[in-house]
Amino acid sequence: MRLLIQRVSEARVDVAGKTIGAIKQGALVLFGAHENDTPSQIPWLANKLINLRIFMDEQEKMNLSLLDIKGEILIVSQFTLYGECNAGRRPSFIHAARPDPARSLYESFINEVRKSDLPVETGEFGAMMQVHLVNDGPVTLIVDAPV
Repeated sequence: MRLLIQRVSEARVDVAGKTIGAIKQGALVLFGAHENDTPSQIPWLANKLINLRIFMDEQEKMNLSLLDIKGEILIVSQFTLYGECNAGRRPSFIHAARPDPARSLYESFINEVRKSDLPVETGEFGAMMQVHLVNDGPVTLIVDAPV
């Protein structure tokens, strides 16, 4: 599994012109599942997300986590995180998980993150979404679950 984490001052996701998830300060998390991913990786990945120190402390150092600041989280499925662009001109998505296992991993990841008691909003799996965000910093990081 792969997360693209963006520190945001606000973010929202719209489907068919309607906002279905919105947050203030926290993290917009784009979630991608690989064809070889398993549910056993989810606790590690959720723990990494909520404890990753990407927010500024009083000395303006990235020493605070989502838990520390009681940040909000918006999780959006994004199979294109496993797009391969090295050959040709069209991305290949052959290593992205198929829809059914990807949905299950996505929903399990959301449930695991919700155990933190932080506010969690989501996109809609498989929908055409418009994601709006104000990237704070900007800070954008990629986290891959250990294999």
